[in-house]
Amino acid sequence: MFEHESCLYVGGSRRDHGRLRMKAVRFDHYGDVDVLDVRDVDDPVAAPGQVVVKVRAAAANPGDIYVREGLAEQAWALRARLSGRASDTPLPSMTFPAGQGTDLAGQIVAVGAGVERWHVGDDVLGWSDERVSHAELVAVAADHLVAKPAGMSWEVAGSMYVAPMAALASVETVSPVPGETIVVSGAAGAVGVVAVQLARRTGAAVIGLTSQANHAWMRDHGITPVTYGDGQAARIRSAAGGRVDAFIDTFGADYVDLAHELGVPAKRVNTVVDFHAALDGRAGIAGTNDAGGAAGLQRLVDLVATGELDIPIAATYPLTNVRKAYQLVAERRTHGKIVLVP
Repeated sequence: MFEHESCLYVGGSRRDHGRLRMKAVRFDHYGDVDVLDVRDVDDPVAAPGQVVVKVRAAAANPGDIYVREGLAEQAWALRARLSGRASDTPLPSMTFPAGQGTDLAGQIVAVGAGVERWHVGDDVLGWSDERVSHAELVAVAADHLVAKPAGMSWEVAGSMYVAPMAALASVETVSPVPGETIVVSGAAGAVGVVAVQLARRTGAAVIGLTSQANHAWMRDHGITPVTYGDGQAARIRSAAGGRVDAFIDTFGADYVDLAHELGVPAKRVNTVVDFHAALDGRAGIAGTNDAGGAAGLQRLVDLVATGELDIPIAATYPLTNVRKAYQLVAERRTHGKIVLVP
């Protein structure tokens, strides 16, 4: 419970000499999953324009791995070049100890000054720009949230931002239309599994590159599955009747090259991971931040709420098993999202 005067919270956190302490993921330096710890840290406070959310679920994303391993600054530098920023423009840097996590879903427990839309007790989902959602509590900008539908599971709600929004931006960038064929690599992954469904809604024929184990799910969702690996170009051509019009790469590796081998022009290729292909002009790189913020998120939430979009959950882990969760994320073999539950 919460008491506004003393800010007492009971439900996993503890008092430390009269001060409230919550549990959150922290790391003190770059490295492998071994650097991740769950610690007692000070509770967040709702600054003006913010609310504090008691987190019920928060997705684990591959991007968190790049940040934790110290590769994010390279990605930021590449994005700066892509956006035309001057080479001497200061880039974001990590401050340690650092938090982790972007997606979140939970109940509002405190409201900052100037926030009128939200109230204590509201169920919400959204994202944190500060990468701190892997925690029992998180302070988040009020305009980074949308209402959680009553029938949506917490696990799905806590997975709605990073991967689904990257999928939305990708599909809108390559703009498939009825009569065309689009290919999605990594089609059973967190981004791909949403991208194939959104692409199918455009009326285009969709080919999903995935393992044999995921073929049945693809067919059930109106997607033509093709097994990835040696000979995949020939298998795609056969499934597409010889013509591919657009390509979404959610995996990296050489998939942008495959798109061009299949005859897809650069303007109809989007990758969410291959910055170098974008720098070379071989693909677009629209992603999570290009999907319209809260308005785009609301579109996706509405589709899930009406049963028109499926967000598979591959596995859930308690916050204390954050290392195990990210070992699974790093394998890149799961069907759908991996979620942490504080």
